[in-house]
Amino acid sequence: MKKITKICCIGAGYVGGPTMSVIANKCPHIVVTVVDINEDRIAQWNTPNLDNLPIYEPGLKEIVRESRGKNLFFSTEVDKAIDEAQMIFISVNTPTKTYGKGKGQAADLKFVELCARNIAKVAKEDKIVVEKSTLPVRTAEAIKNILDHTGNGVAFEILSNPEFLAEGTAIDDLLNADRVLIGGDDTPTGKAAKNALSKIYENWLPKERILQTNVWSSELSKLVANAFLAQRVSSINSISALCEKTDANIAEISRAIGFDSRIGPKFLNASVGFGGSCFQKDILNLVYIARSFGLKEVADYWEHVVMMNDFQKRRFANHIIQTLYNTVSGKKIVLYGWAFKKDTNDTRESAAIHVADALMEERAELVIYDPKVSEDRIYADLDYLETRSPAENRALLKVVSDPTEASREAHAIAVVTEWDEFKSYDWTKIYELMLKPAFVFDGRRILDTQKMRQIGFNYYKIGEA
Repeated sequence: MKKITKICCIGAGYVGGPTMSVIANKCPHIVVTVVDINEDRIAQWNTPNLDNLPIYEPGLKEIVRESRGKNLFFSTEVDKAIDEAQMIFISVNTPTKTYGKGKGQAADLKFVELCARNIAKVAKEDKIVVEKSTLPVRTAEAIKNILDHTGNGVAFEILSNPEFLAEGTAIDDLLNADRVLIGGDDTPTGKAAKNALSKIYENWLPKERILQTNVWSSELSKLVANAFLAQRVSSINSISALCEKTDANIAEISRAIGFDSRIGPKFLNASVGFGGSCFQKDILNLVYIARSFGLKEVADYWEHVVMMNDFQKRRFANHIIQTLYNTVSGKKIVLYGWAFKKDTNDTRESAAIHVADALMEERAELVIYDPKVSEDRIYADLDYLETRSPAENRALLKVVSDPTEASREAHAIAVVTEWDEFKSYDWTKIYELMLKPAFVFDGRRILDTQKMRQIGFNYYKIGEA
């Protein structure tokens, strides 16, 4: 296996951009080129003003500043980068299918297949191809088939190297990873390829954290890790509904069970529901795989994790409607937050989208404020649902840049993303600007119940009666 001096990553999105920036930063002896056919996105990665990068992640712009133009490049010249690299990462989008067999559950591998065919067409020397996208089990096999049967007689080794990044902490997750998983064949060339990728990560991570497995274990581990985390969120959210009926407090329950060393405290914060590009997609993928092997009970078990998450979002929206005297038609409701979690501008599967959609179905007039999400993105998220026309979405929903002014004459405020800045607002001033009675619905449990009620708010916090 030749020494790795050039890496190409196809896909300049939430995984490819940050991962390659860190690899370039920690491996100054390797030239890393991130390619994408989306010219606008590449232009944003090359922007002189690093505040305008296409992705907001704490610590990302500093790392890009150190490496870009030295050994980190962003380009639309896909074929050139493929040709020159000894190692190619595939980091393209793998959305859930919206059509045909497996619709709503299976991953759509269209973009991955196009990548593989392009690599096969261009490559003239042996390559290591690394799956970085979140992919269903057995995708490596499909990629290998395409590469071996349509290529120029070039030898390819396919590795699975799933990402375990949490958005908002992606750079820290890369720099201080719990583990790196590298799946590949147990042949001599497969082992050499795994070792070559391991050597890259060993530039900044201890070798014992880099786990080598077979391809199937690596691919399935990624889906299972996300399914287990999402399951914890859905589990605690199911209990939050029970707490509200029984006068129990979800924070006290989370704390009590989190002290049990077998359970631990992480992912036990009740909320309006999980979002993001991975949890739901990966669970539905697991459901689809289980069904395709005839494992109905396994599929049903995991599908209920997603059903519980949908229930929590619906329950929150319904509670707002019921509290506002069973009608929100024509009422001004402010949503604080649109991103699926704080410290990111990613909105994929965000709870805010579904809460907003439910309120708009009842003809509420929404005002949205999020510190990092653009107006265009917010409208695009709603239009994608196709619940109503783009014109109707724009008539019922406005995006603003001043959160305090947004509350003027509002009937209610709903906190749907846990941005830290929401805690520091002048809530007394906000109360004064709102119509009375003034309602606040805290879907992220970030505000102080006693303080909010002292100010005069009718205050609701998920998981408390």
